[in-house]
Amino acid sequence: MPLNPGRDRVTVVVTNAADRPVQVGSHFHFAAVNPGLEFDRAAAWGRHLDIPAGTSVRFEPGVEREVVLVPLAGARRVPGLRPEFAGALDERGSEPTP
Repeated sequence: MPLNPGRDRVTVVVTNAADRPVQVGSHFHFAAVNPGLEFDRAAAWGRHLDIPAGTSVRFEPGVEREVVLVPLAGARRVPGLRPEFAGALDERGSEPTP
């Protein structure tokens, strides 16, 4: 069964520059993940991991890996999981304002 059929996909390279593992869930706004993860946050704006619902990806310290992201659907409003990234995604453009 295909995941997120018909959705635009983007691949980003992520490096965990932190000293601890970071785990990211399937529906988390990827641009707002832990600041220890280094990647193109503008490319990730308004997107989440293209993985099955309820699963996650673990990023080990010092390890680089590619992930595929798809656009968040629905109302495209992100709750205040990290307040500097919260709100209506399409009203803010593609640049996070932390």
